[in-house]
Amino acid sequence: MIRPTVARVDLHSLKSNSRHIVEHLSREQPSRPPRTIAVVKANAYGHGAPLVARALEDAGADLLACADIEEGAVLRQAGVGADILVFGALSVSDLDGLFDCRLTPTISTPVAARAVQAAAAKYKQRLRYHLKIDTGMNRLGFRHDNLRRTLPELVGSDNLELDAVYTHFATADDLESTLFTEQRQRFERALGELTSLGGRPKYRHAANSAAILRDSRVWFDGVRPGLLLYGIVPPPLASTIPLAPVMRLDSRVVAVKGVRPGEGVGYGVRFTTSKPTTIAIIPAGYADGLDLRLAGRGAVLIRGRRAPIVGSVCMDMLTADVTGMAVSPGDEVVIIGSQGADRIDAREMAATIGTIPWEIVCRIGSRIERVYE
Repeated sequence: MIRPTVARVDLHSLKSNSRHIVEHLSREQPSRPPRTIAVVKANAYGHGAPLVARALEDAGADLLACADIEEGAVLRQAGVGADILVFGALSVSDLDGLFDCRLTPTISTPVAARAVQAAAAKYKQRLRYHLKIDTGMNRLGFRHDNLRRTLPELVGSDNLELDAVYTHFATADDLESTLFTEQRQRFERALGELTSLGGRPKYRHAANSAAILRDSRVWFDGVRPGLLLYGIVPPPLASTIPLAPVMRLDSRVVAVKGVRPGEGVGYGVRFTTSKPTTIAIIPAGYADGLDLRLAGRGAVLIRGRRAPIVGSVCMDMLTADVTGMAVSPGDEVVIIGSQGADRIDAREMAATIGTIPWEIVCRIGSRIERVYE
């Protein structure tokens, strides 16, 4: 039994997006196109990591990236055979999972370096890792201006092999910020410092989706598309890469009722009718990941037309104004996606409520069935 509210994930579009990104990189940098690290963290941005990762692997991805060891274990359990990079912190993790699941760790602090070194020694293995340099995000990573003090112990480890080095941009999607250029320059200096300390990474990577679109100088030897894979361009950037949204969120009208002038709708009675109004009740709410701020701002598509969301977004349902639309129970409702000639995408929905499209797709709830097409 599947609830009326369903997330439909188009794996063909996902694979197509992946191919188009690779083709774009090869076209723009034909002499040495960067490798692609497909980002599937946060349950593949809400799309469902196991099947998404397998589809990307089928499309040619040889390296996937997730947030933590637990996410990596889920991918291995799903039968993913490609290399898997763990982005997140490891200081308090159960490091056995790195070896049990054949994961590649990011080492971003001296404490984590010692812990992973000890674990690798225990397993009598030489473990490949990616080194993260903090160039201005001030989150994870060895500080770019303190490497001579913090890196020698790690670089000299007997059980750890430096596979790659990377950084992460704080303002790749902010065209007015000068920090993006400063971070690039700091990373380039850090690479020279790493070499002088004896570090010989096989490749370097820095560009997330926004940075891929913004500046080919930060592609280095690899890029990390996340949002782009799922057919969403990071705002406010634009792209010439032909991408298609991978997820569609739809539902069905479960009831239609009339509301008299002066009556209110929903919790808090934030919407009061000024004329005879017809509303449709749709079984999708904040327990499914829909934001409360959609009420009075957002819309859904029914019969090819926009129906404003009115009243309040409740735990399990929302209401839409369908006055004059001849809507009936059972009619299809598109929350994210296309219907007729119109479309509501995650980027538009995010702008409507003042958030980012990453949050829109990542918040789609676990009780919503993902149907793969």
